[in-house]
Amino acid sequence: MKKIFALFIITCLFFDAEAQSILGAWEAYTTTKTGDKHRTVFIFTEGYQVVSIYNTTTGKFISTEGGSWKLQADTLTQTVEFDTENSERVGTEERSQIIATEKTLDITNSNLKMTKIDDGTPGELQGAWLMSGRKRDGKIQSRDTNRPRKTMKILSGTRFQWIAYNTETKQFMATGGGTYTTLNGEYIEHIEFFSKDDSRVGASLDFNYERMDDEWHHSGLSSKGDPIYEIWQIRK
Repeated sequence: MKKIFALFIITCLFFDAEAQSILGAWEAYTTTKTGDKHRTVFIFTEGYQVVSIYNTTTGKFISTEGGSWKLQADTLTQTVEFDTENSERVGTEERSQIIATEKTLDITNSNLKMTKIDDGTPGELQGAWLMSGRKRDGKIQSRDTNRPRKTMKILSGTRFQWIAYNTETKQFMATGGGTYTTLNGEYIEHIEFFSKDDSRVGASLDFNYERMDDEWHHSGLSSKGDPIYEIWQIRK
């Protein structure tokens, strides 16, 4: 990934803000010297973003980084919250520049040309979420979302990724992602990469979900087959 967020320019056409928006999901494909094909996926939600690379054939996880972002004129500013390649970047602020069109995102000083996957629709759960609680033995156990140890899930219109990390220790724990759908109270994840266990790639997980204002209640079976009931809070 080598700082694909560093040094890139955005051209904003203010008369067509919707077409120029970078919100949603973007992708690019590259081939390594050994012939492996890698997929890079960006997800931008209001205020937060993540970018990950994984092997398209095996689903092997390569790297991820992300955090908060804001756009002012032609400058994109990112505050790094996690980076699997260089943890020393955590907590730093970086200003970047890109060139964006309605369907492409060109990253200056790299060979990547991103193509838009979605614009944040149609996913009902689009946005950045922090795990704020779990139900155990019938009781809700709350979690302070302001603490350094976080589990964040970012969803575009069709893509999802969760990341467990600690902004204080700069430690990355795990991540996984892929595509998702929401229909009639059912949330389905299709796993395309999983940092701890490649064997879970290709699996689909079905959950019941209910969104109540800024909360998302999520229940079903985990990738290990254990029953779960999670509560997620929209991140602002």
